[in-house]
Amino acid sequence: MDSSEQEKVDGDIGVEKKNDKTANGYGGDGGEPKGTASSADQDSGDFYDVEIEKSNGEKEEKPPQESKDESTSISSKTEEFNDKEITINSPKIYCNARNHYLPAIKSQAHLPKPDPPATPRVERSQSLSIAETMPSIGKYISDRSSSFSAAIVRRLSSWKEDNGDLVVKNDSLNLEVTEFHIPGVKVIVKLKSEAERLGLDLKGRISFFTRSNCRDCTAVRHFFREKGLIYVEINIDVFPKREKELIERTGSSQVPQIFFNEKWYGGLTALNELRNSGEMEVKLREMVGERCPEGAPPIPVYGVDDEEEEDDALLETVRSLRKTLPIQDRLIKMKMVKNCFSGVDLVEGIMDHLDRGRKKSVITAKLMAQKHFFHHVFGENEFEEGNHFYRFLEHEPFIMGCFNYRSSTNDSEPKPASFLADRLSKLMFAILEAYASDDRLHVNYSGIDRSEEFRRYLNVARDLQRVNMKLLSPNERLALFLNLHNAMAIHAVISIGHPEGVLDKRAFFNEFLYLVGGYPYSLNIILNGTLRRNRTSPYSFFRPFSKGDRRLELAPPKLNPLIHFGLCNGTRSSPALRFFTADGVESELRCAAKEYFQRGAIQFNMEKRTVYLTRIIKWYNEDFGTEKDILKWVMKYLDSTQSGLLAHLLADDGHINIMYQDYDWSGNL
Repeated sequence: MDSSEQEKVDGDIGVEKKNDKTANGYGGDGGEPKGTASSADQDSGDFYDVEIEKSNGEKEEKPPQESKDESTSISSKTEEFNDKEITINSPKIYCNARNHYLPAIKSQAHLPKPDPPATPRVERSQSLSIAETMPSIGKYISDRSSSFSAAIVRRLSSWKEDNGDLVVKNDSLNLEVTEFHIPGVKVIVKLKSEAERLGLDLKGRISFFTRSNCRDCTAVRHFFREKGLIYVEINIDVFPKREKELIERTGSSQVPQIFFNEKWYGGLTALNELRNSGEMEVKLREMVGERCPEGAPPIPVYGVDDEEEEDDALLETVRSLRKTLPIQDRLIKMKMVKNCFSGVDLVEGIMDHLDRGRKKSVITAKLMAQKHFFHHVFGENEFEEGNHFYRFLEHEPFIMGCFNYRSSTNDSEPKPASFLADRLSKLMFAILEAYASDDRLHVNYSGIDRSEEFRRYLNVARDLQRVNMKLLSPNERLALFLNLHNAMAIHAVISIGHPEGVLDKRAFFNEFLYLVGGYPYSLNIILNGTLRRNRTSPYSFFRPFSKGDRRLELAPPKLNPLIHFGLCNGTRSSPALRFFTADGVESELRCAAKEYFQRGAIQFNMEKRTVYLTRIIKWYNEDFGTEKDILKWVMKYLDSTQSGLLAHLLADDGHINIMYQDYDWSGNL
């Protein structure tokens, strides 16, 4: 046999060879299955190689596949494991066309060349029918899925016994699901609810009345969530008219109050007694069978406004002036001003409409300006009769960019600023409790967008258009601007999305506007203009407010650097989402700072004498003082371990390096 014939024989014959290190099907010890070569393999004795991608970058070999040049992905397999439903998401399995670990062994020259097996020749234009191919494909996938799932379950059990790399995550946004993170595998375990565990088909209803920012109400809510029971929560801060029903049913307005169907059971104390006595199962069995009777507290009606609106007393006069005044574009002080009218024309229009003297008409015009029906075109005064020009609020150039503005301005009688501030905080507390994780670091924005609480918040935001902010106390004003900033950030994420690039950040922080008290506010204006008393933002040379801007009158009397730890902009590196009350805003800001620093906003390298601080302090360093002052100031908000490390560095008066952590701009989803 010459050399050419020998090479042809070598290409047609493959001999199996065991390799203890590389042919192991699971990349482990010799006891596991090992890869082998199939007699049908061709192309110079090359065989298929199956590799599983793992999260730690390693590759693990598997037994070979039967088909060639084919990628197979077994997406999921569900099994019953320890009375829990386990969804196993397996990694993708890839089949290579060339095996570098099992080379073919050349055959002996004296052996005859075997005849190839007889296989039917199939033309390219022909194809096997689905009925012929589906049984074999289905059987193959089923066998591979079963073997792979069994291997995963064995591996899960072995890691649990050996205390291996098994991480259990409790998703507080969905307390019915627990996640097991294994390198290369994600296992989702859906726990059975209390009713499912007892085999009960509950047709009744569990209802309870709550308020926002109530600790006992939170405990009741968590109890039913942990049990996996469906409940109806009636928040009387979201639905104020339901408070009257609560008093009629219980004789008190105290919350929480729990109802099993139409029967009033009590509050948190009664629920704890029920849990400790083991009678919870009895109560659940009473709710099996008949549906919830009509006497039970009804489910809140969504999408209906139950708050009455009252037209402004000056609205009829304003509507007449909008139609009769000569509103036109004018060149004033070398600037083209659009849609303006003179103060003289306004006074004469009021005199004609109300049939009153000039002096009373001027008083009426000033009252209209105080209610923000119109403003001076350059903000020089509220109203003065003479050669001054004014513009209606709906004609302001910024009005179309305000996201709390609808087709027209809110002409209802302005509600008291303290009422709106309290209403806004209660609605946002309700949103926080329902759609944020327990640590408030993750927010369900899609759920908020569909919620009744958010719909009612938008109504409150519209009521802010002509509110008189000057009537608020300093603490009320501080709490309102903090809450408004965080609420606007939620609204901005829902409306325009998280900022990803430079242009997105500009739109998010500077161009997303609210009309508040007759003037536009962005996230940048609230932070740098109002709360920071008109200081420049990072990497900017211009102050938010020009000289004489009336929004400066609402700035706090003194800058409080703690504000930076109470503001959430929807990113992962920002402080946790929270809202504030007027009575406790100072103490709540201190708690926010402690929580932020203890969560990783400061880190230490004692060998290099380096302190790593949050980048927020670098951006706003003028609010905190010099670097040494910053470290002394930060120490008040650290835990005992952190403060001890920092005190050790400060004790010897040696040089301390201060570096700043990277800021994660991804969303806090």
